[in-house]
Parts: sequence; structure tokens; C-alpha cells
Amino acid sequence: MTARAPTLMIQGTSSSVGKSLLVTALCRWFRRAGVRVAPFKSQNMALNAAVTPDGKEIGRAQAVQADAAGLAPTADMNPILIKPEGDARSQIVVMGAPLASMTAVEYHARKRELSGVIAASLERLRREHELVVIEGAGSPAEINLKDRDIVNMHVAKLADAPVLLVGDIDRGGVFASFVGTLALLEDDERERIAGFIVNKFRGDRALLEPGLVDLTRRTGKPVAGVLPFLHRLRLADEDSVALDDRARRAPRADELDVVVVRLPRISNHDDALPLEHEPGVFVRFSDNPEAARGADLVILPGSKSTAADLAWLRASGFADVLVARAAAGAPVLGICGGCQMLGEVIDDHDRVESTEPHVPGLGLLPLRTRFAARKVTAQVRARAVADVAGAADVAGAAGAACFLRIPAGVDLLGYEIHMGDAVVLPGARPAFEIVARNGEPVVQPSSAAPGLRADYIPDGAVAANGAVVGTMIHGLLDNDSVRAALVTELRRRRGLPAAPPTESTASARARELDRLADSIDAH
Repeated sequence: MTARAPTLMIQGTSSSVGKSLLVTALCRWFRRAGVRVAPFKSQNMALNAAVTPDGKEIGRAQAVQADAAGLAPTADMNPILIKPEGDARSQIVVMGAPLASMTAVEYHARKRELSGVIAASLERLRREHELVVIEGAGSPAEINLKDRDIVNMHVAKLADAPVLLVGDIDRGGVFASFVGTLALLEDDERERIAGFIVNKFRGDRALLEPGLVDLTRRTGKPVAGVLPFLHRLRLADEDSVALDDRARRAPRADELDVVVVRLPRISNHDDALPLEHEPGVFVRFSDNPEAARGADLVILPGSKSTAADLAWLRASGFADVLVARAAAGAPVLGICGGCQMLGEVIDDHDRVESTEPHVPGLGLLPLRTRFAARKVTAQVRARAVADVAGAADVAGAAGAACFLRIPAGVDLLGYEIHMGDAVVLPGARPAFEIVARNGEPVVQPSSAAPGLRADYIPDGAVAANGAVVGTMIHGLLDNDSVRAALVTELRRRRGLPAAPPTESTASARARELDRLADSIDAH
């Protein structure tokens, strides 16, 4: 295409009003209408990340939006990703690769040069598609940050985009949020607001109508739509703040109880999302170690600050519970940072992630992690090792049955995002073999893994008693075969009857995206 595509921008009265899902819905709706549409968010602060086919890291929300648009995700869709490492610093990812760890002040000083990166990405998307739907961040009325804005009205002006302003009525105060946001905008910014969208509505539209009429009378802006609250969407949330809104109830006696440890710096928490929609499975996120004692499965998820979250595990009492579960043969699954915490030791001599050069792990897996400045970001193809059905030593002695009974050699898809390598110790067995990264077969130097074949990279480990499994692969539970094997074995251990199979991950995701687009159609 030689002409630049038009744009439409979605901004919100605050964070978590539904901007990401609305952009996802619009991308799906326009795609169904035959429009070649692409998503864009110039700057995203989130610990839920995804990997593009060429190994670039972007926000998970933009990957979901790309899927809705029928596209493979690219770094141009989210040129800047901010990954908080604590209260004072964040890792800044630019065009899919880490730039540096910065304080807020240091990052703000770099925004002028980064605005050029944003403009170039937006330009490429507009040359390659027929429409670009843009997502803002937070609120355009954050007046303390407006002089350094590179994500809201700055982008709207750059793209010459009309803006739809979204408010969350489920929180209350939506009319004040709309009017207050407009009041804090400059005149030219206010002119860009094309209308309002009321989101997450649970009531009778007729009772809302007088307020909508008055809102338009006061502001001169139309209400473009009132979108209903959509329950149990099977799509990844942008960040872990969404966990605060989850229903709090106890699992029923006929349900499997899966507890995900809610680490202070939890990342890619959506690894557990596929289990939430399995029949007879109840998933809860908890920072209370007592919740994990009697659970059928405890998942120790990823973390942006592994050593710091490991210290939290010990201080909170979670570490003691995990050690006790492992000794009793109760299942524990560690993913990425969680896998590293379950190992023997974490070495960070180059201070890549923490100030501690050497941190003992929980000692539940025969792994040693060494952090390095090089960040691994890759889509991977892997296979299960030796049925992942019993631990075994090099001599071949059988170990206890493992809770993750995946047939050996089954192909699995997922992705890696980590700064360190977790290396299985001599005499122990990995859980998986990574055979391809970003579509290319891996070549393992013979010196790096003596005695192992050179056509795979060993991943994770299985404890000797089969109770603990660790992997560096995100998205493992998106694989239907893995999920089915896990649920079947956990139900067998509890003496529960077999559950009916759930729909595949791919078909469920397509159905949920269409559900969003149907909401746009109807409302």
C-alpha cells in the first residue's frame, strides 16, 4: 500500500476500564467485516508478555489483539514494553529486545528519542494495513505526566486519530469520570474525543438512558455504545491487576483445587488460564500459604524478580508448605521463575536481577540457575521426555509416578522469556526437550551437555519422587494433550470420575474472540 491507513484510538478514563479488550473486540469485528486491521499500543506497562514468531517480546494484550485481527504479532504493534522489577526500577524493552533497567526518571529522560521509534512503528503499520486500532494507557488526563506523554494524546495527534473514551460503569462514578477527563484535556485534545463508550454494564439499559442523554447534553459528545459485562472470558488479561476482580469462593468437593501462588512480582499469570475453563477444575490465586496445603496442584508461576520473590516465599511461609508438599508427594508445578526457585541454587554474579550473587533455592528440583545479561525470547517446539511418568536416574532406575503423564515424544508448543538458564544437574532428568526455537532446529554444542544428543536443549526437571515438575516453557497448558493428561491424573489421584473433555485451546480462543465481536455488533 502506498497510502497511510486511517486510525481509530481507544483511550480510557483510567487503567483497567477495558481498553485492551475493546481493541481486541474491534480488531475481530473489523476483520470479520473484511478489513485488514492491525492493533497498536506505543507503550505498555505489563508483566504479561508474549513472544513474536521472530523472537521479539511484546505485551500479551497486543498478541491477543493480533490474533483477533488474524495476524501474527510483531514488535511494531507494541514498540515499548515496560516490565516493573520492583517499586523503583523497570526493564525497558524496545522493539522486542531489552534496552536497559531504568528508574522512572531515567526512562522519562529517554522518551524523546523513543518517540521516534513509536512514530516509525506506527508508520509501518499504516503502510501495511487498511486500518490501525490504537490503544492508549491509563488516562489522557494524568496532568502530572502530560508533558512526557508518548502513549495517549501524543499518539492520537501523531496518527490524526479520532478517540473513543471508555469508562467502567461497574466501578461506579462513570459519568463523573467522563466529564472530569474532558475537563482536564486541552481544547484541541477535547476536540479529538469522538464519543463515549460505557463498559461493563450489568443492568437494564432503560434505567441508564437518562444519564446518557444528560452526558451528551453536558459535553456535546455522543455515547457510541453501552457494552455489557462479559463473564469468564477465556482470554489473557493484560496484567495481574485483573486478579483482584476474581470471584472468591472455596472449591466444591467434586472440583479439583488448583492454587497459583500469587507472587508479589508475578508474571505471565495467564499460564494457568487454560485450566480455569476445564470442567471440574477450580483455579484460585492466593498469597496465603494455608490455601496451598490441601490443594490438588500448586503452580509456582513466573516472576520478574526471582530472587526477591523467593525471599518472599520464605518470609510468607509458602516455602515451608511447598517443601512439605513435595515430601508428601503432593504435586507442584513450577514455570519459568517458579522453576528456578524450585531448584538448588540461583547464581547472579553479574547482578543481572538482584544484588545477591548466590541465592539458595528450595532444593526441590535438581537444577542450577545462572542469570546472564542475554535474554532468551523465543517461540519453541518441545517434546516430553520418557513419558514424564516417572523419575529416573542416568542408570535407568525407575522412580515414583509423576503427576504429569504426557506420552513421550508428543510435540508441544510454547514460548520462553527468561534472563537465566536453568541447567539440569548431572544424574537428573529433564522434563522436556526443546527441539526448535523461532522455527529453527536447535543445535546444542556437545561441550554444553556431555552425553546428550546435539539436536535438543534439555528443559526443566522432574523430582525423584515425581511430585515436583519444573519447566522454563510458558504456554505449556495451552497444549490440549498436556492439559488433558494433567487433569486426568489429578482426578484419578482424588478418586474423582473422569471429566468430559473441554474444547481445544484454539477453538475456545476463536469462540471468545467472536463473542467479543458479537458484543460490538449488538451494542
